[in-house]
Amino acid sequence: QVQLAESGGGLVQPGGSLRLSCAASGNVHDFFAMGWYRQAPGKQRELVAAITLTGFTNYGDSVRGRFTISRDNAKKIAHLQMNEMKVEDTAIYYCISSSTRTELLNAVGSWGQGTQVTVSS
Repeated sequence: QVQLAESGGGLVQPGGSLRLSCAASGNVHDFFAMGWYRQAPGKQRELVAAITLTGFTNYGDSVRGRFTISRDNAKKIAHLQMNEMKVEDTAIYYCISSSTRTELLNAVGSWGQGTQVTVSS
């Protein structure tokens, strides 16, 4: 079982930046892939970004080019750098870890508690 602890959410103005972090503990096999999903009120959950242990990344279409995911394997931490933020980025962001990339892309894995990100002037 993997435990995930998220940090870094908050309020930011449009055009600003935030960085989310997700610290994992447990069996390293269970966080081969790490990433974030988000869910806004009244909307479906969507993939934000994912990264494998080997550095392969995936991004949602709405964030590609603005958000960057990275990870420190030694520290078991993944980061999501969010730049050029838009009002529509407002959502609860959930960290996820999975044994495979396919599982993560299908939203199968261990989940963090979620952190609120609000983009507003």
